[in-house]
Amino acid sequence: MEVKKPEDIIFAGKKQLDDMGKFIPFIIVILLVIIGLAQTVYSVGPDEVGVVQRFGKYVANTAPGLHMKLPFGIDRVTRVKITAIETEEFGIRTLKAGVRTTYSARSYLQESLMLTGDLNILDVQWIVQYRRADPVKYLFATRDPGKNVRDVSEVVMRRLAGNYSVDEVLKESRDEIGARAQVEMQKILDKYETGIKVITVKLQNVNPPDEVKPAFNEVNEAEQEKERFINQAWEAYNKVVPRARGEAERTIREAEGYALDKVNRAKGDTERFLAVLEEYKKAPDITKKRIYLETMSEVIPTAKQKYIIDSKQSTILPLLNIGQKEGGKK
Repeated sequence: MEVKKPEDIIFAGKKQLDDMGKFIPFIIVILLVIIGLAQTVYSVGPDEVGVVQRFGKYVANTAPGLHMKLPFGIDRVTRVKITAIETEEFGIRTLKAGVRTTYSARSYLQESLMLTGDLNILDVQWIVQYRRADPVKYLFATRDPGKNVRDVSEVVMRRLAGNYSVDEVLKESRDEIGARAQVEMQKILDKYETGIKVITVKLQNVNPPDEVKPAFNEVNEAEQEKERFINQAWEAYNKVVPRARGEAERTIREAEGYALDKVNRAKGDTERFLAVLEEYKKAPDITKKRIYLETMSEVIPTAKQKYIIDSKQSTILPLLNIGQKEGGKK
């Protein structure tokens, strides 16, 4: 076996390097082409919009699907999810969402403690849900859109809480406050062209601070007692008043019926008298006798003792057995 000298080995290595050096430019070109092709094609997801920048300047938006761009950093694409709903929490932090949501035990009173219009302090916890409606404005109009949402929400919620009393914030007007906060937040975010669409603002928990909870509980108990008494009074009212109204209505109807009966009877008597008067005018003697006979036919049967008096006689002649049965009995 022939042993090569070191000089021969070095010479052979140099020759191989010289031969390989002829192919290096071709290899570099091929690598550049491969890298360029890989950087030219990009995809946009179905819930995204691609924002294309050329040398840092905004050029266009691209829809979901495959697209081409200039490689080597000339064109840069930023994918923005426009359908995803983002949530900002105030006064609470969700550690794990699910059937049993787990919240952080840490206190966030610096963002949730508020002063109401009647100078009471409440711990107001709420959430804001939003999405990126305009990806261009979202990327370029403001430095930190998420922080903008938090800052605007805190300002609006504190101002609204100051316009309501403690009872309204605790019980009555929570949905109204959320709806107004959503409208006012949207106006401010649109003014600064943040590209954000507010979906909902919802108050989660509204409670007094721990130091004053006992006093609030006593007030709530008193209000509940008051409501109970009011309900009992209304119950008694609903039992008595409708019955009294029914009795009054019945009495009125009876009086109206009695009055109508009397009026109708009077009208009938009047019409009958006028009819008799009309007949009397036609034949006074006959009508007088007829009336006399009709009257006597009604009166005589009701008399117990009957006497006939002759105007030509000076004494009274008893009429025997008139109106009596045999044996002296009626």
